[in-house]
Amino acid sequence: MRKLLSRRKLLQVSSAAALGSSVPLSTGSQGASPAGGSYRGVICLFSKPVPQLNWPALAQSAKRAGFGGIDLTVRAGGHVLPERVTEDLPKAVAAIREGGLEVPMITAGLVSADDPTAEPVLSTAGKLSIPFMKPGYYRYKFVDVRKELEEASEKFRGLVKLAQKHGVQVGYHNHSAYIGAPVWDMARVMDTLDPKWAGYYFDLQHATSEGGVAGWRISANLVMPRLKMIAVKDFYWQKTETGGWRETDCPLGQGMCRYKEFLKMVAQAGFHGPISLHLEYQVPGVSDGQGIALSRDKVEDVMAGAKGNLDSLKALLREAYGAD
Repeated sequence: MRKLLSRRKLLQVSSAAALGSSVPLSTGSQGASPAGGSYRGVICLFSKPVPQLNWPALAQSAKRAGFGGIDLTVRAGGHVLPERVTEDLPKAVAAIREGGLEVPMITAGLVSADDPTAEPVLSTAGKLSIPFMKPGYYRYKFVDVRKELEEASEKFRGLVKLAQKHGVQVGYHNHSAYIGAPVWDMARVMDTLDPKWAGYYFDLQHATSEGGVAGWRISANLVMPRLKMIAVKDFYWQKTETGGWRETDCPLGQGMCRYKEFLKMVAQAGFHGPISLHLEYQVPGVSDGQGIALSRDKVEDVMAGAKGNLDSLKALLREAYGAD
């Protein structure tokens, strides 16, 4: 128990603040250790691909695969439904922790403090000492993008304020096709917020998809002083029969994402926050187009894939961080 509490304390203060950044950091945000030594954060299984598993089974399966924690979905269709969060999130977290894993972050669908589930989700997460939350997404309507960005920014400011009230840090996900995908747009509001409570949940796949050859590097450099969490997945561009191109998800290491270079940047910044491993690619007969197991009897196959990706990620982290 003492070990778990110590790890949770580390997570609460180890948002990735790159030392020497031009972004002013509040006292509570400088929990990252200097560069050098092995990665000491928690590698989590994103729970989305295995909705068939109940909370104890989720923990057992993830632990067998070698994960240290769960990135738990607390949203519509997730492992915890927002309307039942006060009853079910404590039970889910207790089951996962009893299974020997941690819950350093939750993935929610919140975009505004006015959402009736926002207060229950954040207050319950705070009481359970869950340090980080990924919120939902804002869309451009492409009518007046400046106005649309400002409207989204106001909602995000309110959500961060509510999260701060409950001691939860917010990491914004740079997801393709949404506001924040190129990072520069969301940076306008992010720079006005306390980096202790507002930062980025960086996704190299989406940064590569949006930015091409060098765009991912620019985005990574921009977010590094406020890096809270990292999403790991891979992809490549595939030419279709009609001559067009589509983004095709694939196992880690088989795509275009330059994880060796990216993780070296992360290691140099002294990042030890949560890393969430995603399984977005389809395996015919096993998982659908979003990587979700087709049925309960396919979960074991999905988790075998998760273990393979996890082994690849651990090797990349050892190379980037070194080993004690």
